[in-house]
Amino acid sequence: MASLPHFIAPARFDDADAALAQVQAIYRNSVEHLRGNLQRFVAGEDIGQHVRACYPFVRVHTDTVARADSRLSYGFVDGPGTFETTLTRPDLYARYYAEQFRLLLKNHGVGIEVGTSSQPIPVHFSLAENDHLEGNLPAGRRLLLRDVFDLPDLAAMDDGIANGNREPAPGAAQPLSLFTAPRVDYSLHRLRHYTGTVPEHFQNFVLFTNYQFYIDEFIKLGHSLMADPDGDYEAFVEPGNVVTRRAGLPARTGDELGKAPPRLPQMPAYHLVRPDNSGITMVNIGVGPANAKTITDHIAVLRPHAWLMLGHCAGLRNSQQLGDYVLAHAYVREDHVLDEELPLWVPIPALAEVQVALEQAVADVTQLTGYELKKVLRTGTVASTDNRNWELLPHPGPERRFSQSRAVALDMESATIAANGFRFRVPYGTLLCVSDKPLHGEIKLPGMANTFYRERVDQHLRIGMRAVELLRHERPGNLHSRKLRSFAEVAFQ
Repeated sequence: MASLPHFIAPARFDDADAALAQVQAIYRNSVEHLRGNLQRFVAGEDIGQHVRACYPFVRVHTDTVARADSRLSYGFVDGPGTFETTLTRPDLYARYYAEQFRLLLKNHGVGIEVGTSSQPIPVHFSLAENDHLEGNLPAGRRLLLRDVFDLPDLAAMDDGIANGNREPAPGAAQPLSLFTAPRVDYSLHRLRHYTGTVPEHFQNFVLFTNYQFYIDEFIKLGHSLMADPDGDYEAFVEPGNVVTRRAGLPARTGDELGKAPPRLPQMPAYHLVRPDNSGITMVNIGVGPANAKTITDHIAVLRPHAWLMLGHCAGLRNSQQLGDYVLAHAYVREDHVLDEELPLWVPIPALAEVQVALEQAVADVTQLTGYELKKVLRTGTVASTDNRNWELLPHPGPERRFSQSRAVALDMESATIAANGFRFRVPYGTLLCVSDKPLHGEIKLPGMANTFYRERVDQHLRIGMRAVELLRHERPGNLHSRKLRSFAEVAFQ
């Protein structure tokens, strides 16, 4: 017989805040049960039985397709039936959950049910932020862990819902969210590993780059903004959860725990924090589509309002100059990392609100408009490849395909980031800067590259940040476009 926490019975709610409070109570009840028993286990006690606690769930049942607000692309179920999802970390997702609950109540006029699911919480996912299980358990004791507690089960955290190929069992409820609670927890733990910062610091607007030069500028800018007591950002966070508060603001509990790591993580993240999480997170994803897919797989569970790629590319047209910008409006996908999840016949559309913001940002920062703006900005197709040395393939090689596609630029990450944005319903955009023109004899050499970096990186970063400022003023309902929603779409944004 399993050791279970005190049972909290399912209840029906007509108020979003009350429903959220119930989710928080169930989750707290479950993790406290797991943590208490884990402490006993680590101390060497014989627990004597299997210990289990489960995630909270939210469920809605409706007999009608009627809804109040048809302007939003989310917040409603697609037809009559029962829909549910498991939930995790209601502390981190409190604002998000409350908004999803509010929309369901408003759009369907029926109560929502909150209760304890039958999906176990893996003991690793119950740990507090500074708990380190492996460091406290000898190897032999660690082997016994699976006999006493539930461990992560990959079968409960696949991306079938997001990919559109999940088939619920006959009579089972339809999904309310793209991600189950175990899938969310898995990514939250991966984010700590890859970026060196906790999920709490991530903001709703994310910039990706493939060069450390951009990060260096972002760090410099972050610290300068913290010196301004009247600024909009309240903190700057670096890997190791090192927090610098804006001048005049007191430190918060937990700031003292931050410590710069002895070496940077694989894809370090930096955060300019605003109180409503509408600040900017910047991640150096390094080079290649595998990293681009990995990090966006995990950041997607945070449900950001947009992510943008700012990186370097090869210019494919002779009319381009080093330092010119390319605003992607289409993608040639030769990155291969998403071929199974998102077939190549699926188009990746440009999103109007993001495109307009990026073009306006270039104009605002360069002070060029109209015909003059075309001197430095070109809109066109971007090709992404997984072969960094594509130039060395026998001729005529991939350049023939790139020419047939009308591509104007080539990189290794942009199509992956855009495709995963499409797949996970996260608004996306790409603004690249031409750093070489290999088809026209201008290959990247150290001297040329250093000059280019000095002249363009700061401006390019400021353009990306200006685009975020413009997007921040958009209603979330405008950004989360119907272009990203499928026929039978989940209700949660």
